[in-house]
Amino acid sequence: NTGANQASGAGSAGLSQAGAQDFGLFRQILDNGELPAPGTLDDLGFFAEHKIDYPEADCGQDVCVHALLGVTGNMITGSNCTLVQIGLNTPIDPATIERPPLHLVLAVDTSGSMQGDAMNFVRTGLERMIDALHPEDRISLVTYDDNAQVVFEDVLATDILTLKQAFGALTAGGNTNLYDGMFTAFDVAWQAKDSDWQNRVVLLSDGVATRGITNTAKMVSLAKAYAKEGIGITTIGIGEEFDIDVMRSVAEVGAGNFYFLENPESVKEVFTDEVKTFLYPVATDVSIDINVGGGYVIGRVYGTNGWVGDATGGHIEIPTLFLAGRTDASAPIEEGRRGGGGAIIFELLPAPGGGDQAEDPYNVLSVDIDWKDPREGSTLGDVFPVTNPSLPGVLEDGGYFDDFTVEKGFVMVNILVGFEMATEFAAEGDYPAARAILEAMRPELASWLEDNPDPDLEDDMLYVDLFITNLQDAEDDLWFNIPPPAEPVEPWPAGD
Repeated sequence: NTGANQASGAGSAGLSQAGAQDFGLFRQILDNGELPAPGTLDDLGFFAEHKIDYPEADCGQDVCVHALLGVTGNMITGSNCTLVQIGLNTPIDPATIERPPLHLVLAVDTSGSMQGDAMNFVRTGLERMIDALHPEDRISLVTYDDNAQVVFEDVLATDILTLKQAFGALTAGGNTNLYDGMFTAFDVAWQAKDSDWQNRVVLLSDGVATRGITNTAKMVSLAKAYAKEGIGITTIGIGEEFDIDVMRSVAEVGAGNFYFLENPESVKEVFTDEVKTFLYPVATDVSIDINVGGGYVIGRVYGTNGWVGDATGGHIEIPTLFLAGRTDASAPIEEGRRGGGGAIIFELLPAPGGGDQAEDPYNVLSVDIDWKDPREGSTLGDVFPVTNPSLPGVLEDGGYFDDFTVEKGFVMVNILVGFEMATEFAAEGDYPAARAILEAMRPELASWLEDNPDPDLEDDMLYVDLFITNLQDAEDDLWFNIPPPAEPVEPWPAGD
């Protein structure tokens, strides 16, 4: 049953963390009839492509926090699954935001591998981006192949002819000097830096660095240093050969996001819809302390790259929270899923001895959050307790959810863990074990969707089916038979 202590509703935009790797690459690999490798799927990015309609953002601040409990059987084997979901949303309307003027430095890979569709995607995307800019915004363009070149600097967004001519003239040739492209773009942003403006680099690449400095740590260090000076970086990967580690790591430390352009539709989604929101920081220096009640221990933490802790509690540091573009989970997703906002989810297990050892066995955990308003400079925060009406480890008939939003989060975690386990078994060549995970989850997911239609999760279901098909095809290509497991491997706790 659902504890109806809060009513969920559409209309409030979610908040996204920096460093999210979107779900596009995982989808593209499956669409190509291939099997994703372990590590291709990022939980932060996966969650960010799910719009969750948290309770209304009526807390009186720009950041509203929701800490919600869910206890039910998992969708793969049915064993006990206890989750606490932390959701962040905002009363700020993406359609009416008034952001400071922007100086945007575009660093575009023009190496030889960008010929063809990759460069066409970039030209189209950059031209569409113009419409999402404000008249006072300024654009600079850096291209890089063997070396970096500054094409133009500080051009007003209203100078559409200059921008379109430069974007349309982009050509490809040479090697990929990724570091020089980043360094030059940051230098251009630094020379024009103004504290009253937003200053950001957008790095686009389809490949791995082959010229100049190729060390990932040095690129990450460069991005981190400039982020501390107020110049963030967002990365966009094109095709399937780009360096995922570099693009994801640079975005994570650079107070930005990591996107993947898998098709023409994603070009519009990233360059127009997302440019309106990932350039708008709602909160900075976000700090979340988690203290677990004596009846529980933490298993795994999903949906953030900033967790540092152990079984009894820990700490999350989030450099920046950005405004997510979508405001309604039930809205069609013809123009893409990015901009959902996501969630932070804690998997909890009964402590040894359970509630017998706890002073208050109904206390699950507390969330103590602080953040800084980037416009006012003030620090805000609050404490949110989470309690369970049942004792640790007790699974009521039908399960228990504080709110429907954590029920959707529960389904998201099950799909994520199912995908992760399937990629790991597939990498070992055990295709039947990988299929067993997904095939056990599929009917549970289908049944849930019958009662709870949801565009994001329905799209996930398509990729569950496609993953199963690709696994069956890979199994059929083997010259020997692998016996299927008697039952799927237990996913909970996911860390086991």
